[in-house]
Amino acid sequence: MLTDVVIEDERWTAVGLPDLAERAARAALAELGHDPAAYEISVLACDDARIAVLNAEFRDKRAATNVLSWPAQEIAPQSEGAPPPAPAPDPFAGETQELGDIAIAYDTCAREAGEAGTPLADHATHLVVHAVLHLLGYDHIRDKDATLMEGLEVRILGKLGLPDPYNRAKGA
Repeated sequence: MLTDVVIEDERWTAVGLPDLAERAARAALAELGHDPAAYEISVLACDDARIAVLNAEFRDKRAATNVLSWPAQEIAPQSEGAPPPAPAPDPFAGETQELGDIAIAYDTCAREAGEAGTPLADHATHLVVHAVLHLLGYDHIRDKDATLMEGLEVRILGKLGLPDPYNRAKGA
């Protein structure tokens, strides 16, 4: 298994988060030419209270958020709009190496999905894809980086049979 999902909030069980996270992470890695069998990703399925503590501790933001990610390697590109390099092999990792950790909050995700009129499973899939891209060095702070990352998300989600989450206003 690529993903190791720790269910802290049992509401995620009804969404099928372990299978959903595995499928989303595999799709993201495969789209970028990475062998999913070479990596491990830890996913914490939690609630808003837990993610708010993590957000305060690691980002100094005292509020809940939908998803957080902690890459095992900092591999962001220097040049805006350029793809990041592949993660460097870890000679001590054995058969698989840790790509990083993800935390996803049920309450915020459910609220956002409801507001967007999107099934919770679809929104959670998008957020896992988004977080895996962060683990791979993609970001959305600079405009060209955001365009690159968003395009990848849309392409990956499309291959999973999900609509463009950024094009809801146009009915897509």
